[in-house]
Amino acid sequence: MHKLTILAEAQLGTADAESIRIVYVQPDDIPASVVIHWPMRPTTTGPRDFPRVAAMLTSVFASAATRLAGLKAKK
Repeated sequence: MHKLTILAEAQLGTADAESIRIVYVQPDDIPASVVIHWPMRPTTTGPRDFPRVAAMLTSVFASAATRLAGLKAKK
């Protein structure tokens, strides 16, 4: 058995297929890993909205890194 912890997730666009999820996977028999689930298809945005999308992605990765650090500190 292994443990899955969602570190962060966000919607990039309007469809469910346009979401990103970062998961911490802790198997019993191999070292833990971080899995990044990217959208199945490209997400498009106009030049005007691109800074917002870039900031959101930065925030998602920062949140995941902070949450992972918290989990590791508890051990």
